[in-house]
Amino acid sequence: MDCYITQTGHYLPGPPIPNDRIEDFLGSLPGESQVKRQVLAMNGILSRHYAQDLHQVSTENVYEMAAKAVDRCLSGSDSGNLISYLAAGTTYAPYAGPGLASLIHPLISHHPRLHHPLEISSHAGICSSAAAGLVGAIRAIKTGEHRAALAIGSEHASDVLKSSRIHPIDDRRDGVPLRETQWFMSVFLRFMLSDGAGAMLLESEPNSKGLSLRVDWTHSLSLAHECPLCMKLDNQNGLLSQDIRVLQRHLFPAAETFVRSALKRHRESLGPYRVVLPHLSSFFFRRKMERMLEQLTDPGQPIVPYWTNLASAGNTGSASIFVMLDEFLLSHRLNEGERLLLFIPESGQFNFVLISLTAVYRS
Repeated sequence: MDCYITQTGHYLPGPPIPNDRIEDFLGSLPGESQVKRQVLAMNGILSRHYAQDLHQVSTENVYEMAAKAVDRCLSGSDSGNLISYLAAGTTYAPYAGPGLASLIHPLISHHPRLHHPLEISSHAGICSSAAAGLVGAIRAIKTGEHRAALAIGSEHASDVLKSSRIHPIDDRRDGVPLRETQWFMSVFLRFMLSDGAGAMLLESEPNSKGLSLRVDWTHSLSLAHECPLCMKLDNQNGLLSQDIRVLQRHLFPAAETFVRSALKRHRESLGPYRVVLPHLSSFFFRRKMERMLEQLTDPGQPIVPYWTNLASAGNTGSASIFVMLDEFLLSHRLNEGERLLLFIPESGQFNFVLISLTAVYRS
């Protein structure tokens, strides 16, 4: 059975926050000003959003942002299919249990299509957690078990990065490069991550009018058996950290291996795609992304371009592919048959997701 993305929606809390106002919302830590300058110069992010006020009090939590993204996703839908499957993923939520989807369910049950018992699937992880939920929802439609499903990604990184909560291990000392300290591996993320949520409606039939995106195939693999731990959120102290030495050494070799395996399995090449939408955490990796696309393009074919909203929306982690697809569709016109490739790499311990889509129109 086919599966179509028939609606998308996203929610970014508050106004865009420029670089010079980050500390107004996250506070400041002693000795981090140089780190801030270096990280912002590399990552290319110009603005981001925080579900946080000027007193470091949360304005919304991860569940509420997810519900607002669902409201926007369903606002344009005219389908009568009852939604019977709900998948949701995040890196951080206030409660370890019950699962994310369980706590989102009552917040969205005011929708007539959701005011009934649902099958739910909650996903934890780093950047691919929500994409794993999306893959599961797609399969739930493709197997014929469900006719309509919702997939959600939601992130509230500011809640663990604000100065009133974060307590980085201070192991800075003479003779040790700053970037190799545990202190740096936590502090630099304060200038990398932001908040937001997105949702996708999946159905077994395309929209009766207008655009739908048919899911051609999905590919999801972990390479943790040959790559070390890179990024983690410690439940004991709430400390989020990433080892950039491991990231730089393993991310793109593992990503290229993964993408090659996906194209080979599905007997594909990048040539037919109009654009790749990658979860790109930083423009520091822009050239590596371009080089990988060059290496994966067949000789004589034009290199497929990629598109990202990183500069304006910030890095919203597992929600980013949901936010990105919705913003792309709002700002670009797709023609019948044009193809998109969603690419979600995760540096937690190097898990990857690819989703191939084709534009379908009904008049």
